[in-house]
Amino acid sequence: MKVITRFPPSPTGHLHVGGARTALFNWLFARHYHGKFILRIEDTDRLRSKQEYVEGIIEGLKWLGLHWDEGPYYQSQRMEIYKRHIERLLAEGKAYYCYCTPEELEKKRKEAMAKGQKPRYDGTCRNRNLPPKPGAVIRFKSNLVGETAVNDLIHGPIIFNNSELDDWIIQRSDGTPTYNFVVVVDDATMGITHVIRGDDHINNTPKQIQLYEALGYAPPAFAHVPMILGPDKTKLSKRHGAASVLEYREMGFLPEALINFLARLGWSYGDQEIFSLQELIEKFDISRIGKSAAVFNQEKLLWLNAHYIKQTPNEKLAELLKPFLERKGYPSTSTDYIIKVIQTLKTRAKTLLEMAEMADFYFLEEPIYDSKAVQKFLVPQIKPALKEMLHTIKGMSALDEAQLEQAFKRIVEKYALKPRNFAQAIRVTLTGRTVSPGLFEVMTVLGKEKVTKRFERILEKIKE
Repeated sequence: MKVITRFPPSPTGHLHVGGARTALFNWLFARHYHGKFILRIEDTDRLRSKQEYVEGIIEGLKWLGLHWDEGPYYQSQRMEIYKRHIERLLAEGKAYYCYCTPEELEKKRKEAMAKGQKPRYDGTCRNRNLPPKPGAVIRFKSNLVGETAVNDLIHGPIIFNNSELDDWIIQRSDGTPTYNFVVVVDDATMGITHVIRGDDHINNTPKQIQLYEALGYAPPAFAHVPMILGPDKTKLSKRHGAASVLEYREMGFLPEALINFLARLGWSYGDQEIFSLQELIEKFDISRIGKSAAVFNQEKLLWLNAHYIKQTPNEKLAELLKPFLERKGYPSTSTDYIIKVIQTLKTRAKTLLEMAEMADFYFLEEPIYDSKAVQKFLVPQIKPALKEMLHTIKGMSALDEAQLEQAFKRIVEKYALKPRNFAQAIRVTLTGRTVSPGLFEVMTVLGKEKVTKRFERILEKIKE
C-alpha cells in the first residue's frame, strides 16, 4: 500500500505553528515511506475564507520547504463530487431532509439541558421521508446503537458510544456541505491512507468513520497529535509567541530552525535535538510522537536558530540578510562587504533581524552613539592616545589585525592606560556602543577610510 497523507488548511487565517507542525508530520511520514503528500485548501466557509490567507499558507509551506506532490485542491471547486455523494446517501436512505428551524432546534437544546441531557438532535424528521424544500438541511442517519471504535496510532484504541452521537447535518440550508462531510469525501476519493491531525479532531472521528462505512469506503488510519501548549501550560496563543509562519520569517528565523523546532514539539528520537531535514525523513515515525501535549519554548527556538545561523555559509546568509538591511534603510553595498560583516556577527546573533540591528555601525555614515558610553570612555585624558592611534592608522597602507593589535599595545604602555578603557574608547568611537565584535576585526571590516573619519569626528568632539 502506498502511503498518501494530506494537509488540509482552512484559509480563514494565517498558517500558524500548530498547522505548520501538522503539515510537517504529514510531509515527513509521506517522505519516510516514499509516499505522496497532498495539499488541499478547505475553503467551504465562504464568509471567512480569503485569498490572502490561501496565498500566505502556500508561501509559508514553500518557505519551510514542505513541497506537495499533488494540489492544491480547492473544496470550492469540488461541489459536484459532494453533491453526487449526498444524492447517493439520500437514495439509499442513509440521509434525509430535515425541516426543523433554528428556533425549534434552540428550544430542543434548552429542554435537553434543563433535563441534564447532552444537547443533540432528537431525530424529529428522521423517519418522515420529507421531500426537498428551500431552507431544509440534509442530515446523516447515524448509527445510534452499539459502539464505534478507532485504533489511533498515537493514543491506541478509542471506543465511542454511538448513543452519544446524533443525526448531524451534512448539507446546510444554503446548499453547502459541512466540514465533517466534505473531509470524508475528499480523503476517500483522494485515497488518503493516513490522517495525521490535531487531537481536537478526536470527537469528529466516530461521525467520520460511520460516514466512510455508509459510503462504502474503507476508513484511513488515524493519528491524533496532542496540542501545543504555552510555557504556562495553557493553550498556545499569541502571548506565547504563536505567530504565523511568515511572521517568523520576518523576525529573522531560518526555515531549517523552525522545521527542527516543530519536529521536536511532541516527537523525539532519543536525546537528539538537532536534525537535518534528511535525518528527520529517515527517523520520523508516528510511534515516536508522545501522548501528552508539547510545550512551546521560544528560548529553544532562538537557540536552534542561532545554531543554524552559525552553520549557514556566509554567502547564503548574505542573501538572506539583505532584505533585513534594506528594511533598516541602510545604504546598499557589495555582497563581499556584507559577507565580511556577517563573519564578525554570526556567532553573536540569534536571528537575522538581530544581526541587522547589530550591524548598524557597519553601514551608517555615523554610528548611533550611546551617550552614557561616550561620557564614560571618551574623556579628555584619552585624547592623546586616540590621536596617536589615528596617526598610526593613517600610516598603514591597509588595515591589518596583527599590526593594529601591536599599535594598541604600544600606545597602552606608552600612556600607562588600562587596556579595557582604551579598547572601550576605540569601540565607542567606531561603533557607538560598548559591546561589539573584536575591535581589530571591526576595524579591518570598516576599512581605513571609515575608521579614519570616525576617529577624526570623535577627536573634534572630545573637550581638552
